[in-house]
Amino acid sequence: MSIIVKNLVKIFDDKKVLDKVSFEVKDGETLGVVGFSGSGKSTLLKIICKLLYADDGTIETTKNSDIAMTFQYSALFDFLDVYHNIAFPLLERREFRGKYTKDEIKNIVKQKLATVGLKGIEEKFPSELSGGMQKRVGFARAIVTNPKIILYDEPTAGLDPVSSTLIEDYIVRLKNELNASCIVVTHQMSTIKRACDNVILLYEGKIVFRGSTEEFLRGDNPYTKQFINASLEGPMEIKSAI
Repeated sequence: MSIIVKNLVKIFDDKKVLDKVSFEVKDGETLGVVGFSGSGKSTLLKIICKLLYADDGTIETTKNSDIAMTFQYSALFDFLDVYHNIAFPLLERREFRGKYTKDEIKNIVKQKLATVGLKGIEEKFPSELSGGMQKRVGFARAIVTNPKIILYDEPTAGLDPVSSTLIEDYIVRLKNELNASCIVVTHQMSTIKRACDNVILLYEGKIVFRGSTEEFLRGDNPYTKQFINASLEGPMEIKSAI
């Protein structure tokens, strides 16, 4: 067991953003979470990593599992260089504060940068990096504590196809190296194909499809067929005007 979500409910004002959502993600498995904008995908991640509280339901994780989250736009601290961005959890989180010497932290940061294909940029600031490099620094910060659960919120948003492929490869690599359970919120088909083992599709706060990536891509389900083909025709109604 790594993540078990049971009957999760989240209500904003009078709207049920999540309506009894249940699923499981095993060790070494990546779950893709897809759906229209506003379907509750990012809210789900925030509840799992305790940035938000659910109104009902439970989340079970393997005992003492550290949970890491990478944000849609990296969420790096602009006023800190790359080194201090990555080292931040080790320096500031209570359970890690004082656990490592300064030299040990330097080595850990160097190692995590190498893991995401970046070397020698510790003194650079986020503004000096490309969007893809910022994403990879965000990944390095997320894995600096060797988490068993990694949550990705739109990891390839705003990136060109080549950079997206690189990020997708790192999602797979980090999962394998850490044997982590991963949840990837995405709209991008390439991310689903390359990085995900299983997929759930959310609509109006409910899971309307769950299955393997292969089953999702076949489009046998009317919901997945509409999503894959980006069609206006189907069981899912786009309610917001453009």
